[in-house]
Amino acid sequence: MRHHSLYGLGLAFAAALLISPDTLLMRLSHLGGVEMMTWRGLLACAVMLTLWPILSRSRRADLRALTGRAGIVATACQTANAVLFVTGIAVAPVAVVLFSLATVPIWAAIFGALFLGDRVGRATMATCVVVLAGIGLSVFAGEHGSTEGDPVLGAICGLLVAFALAGAFTSYRAAPAIPIMLSVGIGGGIAGVIGFLLSDTLVPEESWRVLAIAATGVVILPACFFMFGVASRHTSGANVSLFMLLETVLGPLFVWIALGEAVPPLGLAGGAIVVVALALYLDHQRRTLRGSSAGSRRPRAPEPPR
Repeated sequence: MRHHSLYGLGLAFAAALLISPDTLLMRLSHLGGVEMMTWRGLLACAVMLTLWPILSRSRRADLRALTGRAGIVATACQTANAVLFVTGIAVAPVAVVLFSLATVPIWAAIFGALFLGDRVGRATMATCVVVLAGIGLSVFAGEHGSTEGDPVLGAICGLLVAFALAGAFTSYRAAPAIPIMLSVGIGGGIAGVIGFLLSDTLVPEESWRVLAIAATGVVILPACFFMFGVASRHTSGANVSLFMLLETVLGPLFVWIALGEAVPPLGLAGGAIVVVALALYLDHQRRTLRGSSAGSRRPRAPEPPR
């Protein structure tokens, strides 16, 4: 059945709302980085590896693509994503991590130019400079404000996660046969095993808090992954990326309301610079893509008679 493009937009919007409280639930678990890595990685892995054989069209082809060079790179990137994201949330202000993480579209465009022959325009480079300035302002505010945690380490983790996700997305573009669900699940599983080997205790004093981190691994990650994936088939990637920016805005807001983790005014200004710059960039990309598509569909003028 063919769906209207609004179907994809609605799915992307719903997924963005669902993933927004992710960092709040991680905070509510009161677990350290390696403990969150264990629970979140292993639970997400279990769910995705359960769903993969049900949804796969060809398991043999999936495994063949996953063990190719691009598949191995994608899985390694997803492992790095699973390790570094929880590390950043555990040691740094949530806002700084999410502001840095939001730069995925920029690095994906740059990696596409380096490895796939895409063209990097002036808009991409200008946006890169602006968003890095915004992140720097947020880090400066955290260093000289009253926020807890290490904003510099948080920005580094967030940027490394953005690099890893951009690397994974580039690998998926280079080899579309890679089973995304399987690579994400295995990456999470590897991170979970690493966390298990490094952790001293997996259960906090108040055992009910495990439910908070379990919700992120069992519900939020698999559901959002599926919804964003389906949405990308019914609307442009730029549209999906725009909705994903909602987490950058709503995530710190939920943490502030529930736990009082405020963002300094300069930090808010830096975050606003990042979000607005990326929103303008993605809207520019969407308009460019729409214009090129319209141009390719435009009928050619008939040749004059000879």
